[in-house]
Amino acid sequence: MTTLNPADTSTWLPLEGLAPGFDANKAPHSTALSGREITVVDARGTRIVHRFADAAVTWDYQPGAEDATEAASDTDDYEAFEVDADLYFVQFHHRYLPNEAVSLILDLRHGRALAVISEILAAPEKGRTRVQHHFAPGVIEGAEVSGAEAAPTTTLIGRRVEWVYSTEHAYEHVYLSPRWYSWQCLAGPERGLADTDENSVWEVRPGIYVFAWREKVIPCASVTIADHRDVNAIRSHGVLFGLDESGEVPTHFTFGAHGRLLSTTLHTPELEPATFGDR
Repeated sequence: MTTLNPADTSTWLPLEGLAPGFDANKAPHSTALSGREITVVDARGTRIVHRFADAAVTWDYQPGAEDATEAASDTDDYEAFEVDADLYFVQFHHRYLPNEAVSLILDLRHGRALAVISEILAAPEKGRTRVQHHFAPGVIEGAEVSGAEAAPTTTLIGRRVEWVYSTEHAYEHVYLSPRWYSWQCLAGPERGLADTDENSVWEVRPGIYVFAWREKVIPCASVTIADHRDVNAIRSHGVLFGLDESGEVPTHFTFGAHGRLLSTTLHTPELEPATFGDR
């Protein structure tokens, strides 16, 4: 492989170049959902039935009146991670539609859900990243619904967090604004690389956030969920999804990380980046 040159993005590692050992801090797969049928209904009236076994999920997708997606059903392998009591991050990659991966957050305590669809675009518009995210909050059919619906948040803006994915891989994130964050590789095969990419942040429970980013250099994106309630012992679970070095084959793998808050930037109120979305 070409020697990595931080100033020449054509030499940067492809997505699969991270995979060996990157998942060392991944949490164990939970089978707590095995044997359960969970139906999620979103604001469009779309209804998705999930029937979980130990390592496979059979799903049935019935679009609502405002959903142009075609009805479909299939069985996919999945991984589930327990984020908090009765809160699960479920990840699977469609077999029937390889350019899509599903991140499903299930809050069984509050009867709520958030689906994040990662989609590899065949021909992205100029200025758009190759992988895009689609967010769909919903409720769990038959459950008592309580608490706040998952929603975008600016809470992380100004924070600088160190993330350790393995004994070999470490990065830092600086959350800049509702749209942008910066990352720097501190250890691992990308050591010395840094960039600023698009991000989206949603709060699913107080102090627990879905953080999704979309890279512009490498055709990939990530969805993570992290518990920031103890800023000295942050725990995250996530997935990377995109194209391999050939630019043709979808690549999908899960990971986990331990993090800690390094610092928080406080801006002059009238210059606060959290208000950029209001302009």
